Amino acid sequence: MKKNSLIVVAGVIGIAAVAAYATRASWMGSATTAQGPQRPRMVSVELAKAERKSVPVDVDAIGTVTPISSVALKSRVETTIVSVHFEDGAKVAENDLLFTLDSRQIDAQIEQAEGTLAKDQAQLEGAQRDLRRFTDLVGKGATTQVNVDNAKTQSDTLSATIKADQAALDNLKVQKSYTLIRSPFAGRISAANVKVGNFVRPADTAPLAVINQMAPVYVTFAVPQRVLVDLRDAMTKGDPGVTATIPGHQRSESGKVAMVENTVDATTGMVTVRGIMNNENETLWPGTLVATKLVIRNENAIVVPTVAVQRSQNGNYVFVVKDGAAKQQPVKVDRTAQGVSVISEGLTGDESVVVDGQLLLSDGTRVEPRAKKAGA
Repeated sequence: MKKNSLIVVAGVIGIAAVAAYATRASWMGSATTAQGPQRPRMVSVELAKAERKSVPVDVDAIGTVTPISSVALKSRVETTIVSVHFEDGAKVAENDLLFTLDSRQIDAQIEQAEGTLAKDQAQLEGAQRDLRRFTDLVGKGATTQVNVDNAKTQSDTLSATIKADQAALDNLKVQKSYTLIRSPFAGRISAANVKVGNFVRPADTAPLAVINQMAPVYVTFAVPQRVLVDLRDAMTKGDPGVTATIPGHQRSESGKVAMVENTVDATTGMVTVRGIMNNENETLWPGTLVATKLVIRNENAIVVPTVAVQRSQNGNYVFVVKDGAAKQQPVKVDRTAQGVSVISEGLTGDESVVVDGQLLLSDGTRVEPRAKKAGA
């Protein structure tokens, strides 16, 4: 009895399930008929144009700012600092007086040398008078030729002595000039390592101060040897440009290539390049690390935003939109810089490429353009 009851219940449940399924299918069919056939899926994407324009062929590197001229000031005489004529870290002009040293000892030596010179000049005048007198007397037979010769020798000796005295005096004047230390060129001076009253001498290892030329300056950096041929060709046609930017700031200086090192570093495969910058506003400070961009030349090429380029196992590609449908187009990227990619193969220019929404696309997907995001 129990077994028969279970069979009856199961049959009732099955009949109810079949009836429910038939009712749902009938309802879905009528709903589909009412709405009509489903439309193909549309994907909203952001588009950009592939452009043909002039783009620079450049190389990015890290460089160091170095002064063209740098001098460590030292004393050339043993004496004492009398006065310091500049403020630490100040800008100085060429020939500005920086240090005054004690010159009293040299002044005394100069006076002594001037006295010796005056004495020898007086003796020379006397010897020359004797020579003239003996020359007149020998013509009259009143003296011998020996006296004339001796007088001439004395005159020549004193003439040589005067030359030596003058040389000694000139040397002392040069020594005195060392007591006034002036700036050899315009630049910015460091803090003074000595103050008034310090004793200085030529053997001192520490300089009195250091002056660095600030405008213009050098920027030295290294580039791969693969760009050396193009760089040398560019230098024969003109001066390749160099831009140096301080990391973290927008301030930069522009200049040109001043020198390319004559050897390639065999261990790194890099060659050193030096650019010269005007740096009139002292944007670049000696010793600063800067981001450099070497512009070798400009060429006409097709560019697209870098975000448009996708990567797969078969290589790079972009989605090109034509007649409202997306098509996967293989491309060859030559280089990428500053948010754009240079396309050497695959595009002819003026195509519309997808820059946002690629994850939902495949070949033939219908798309509709949307406005660019704010701030894009």
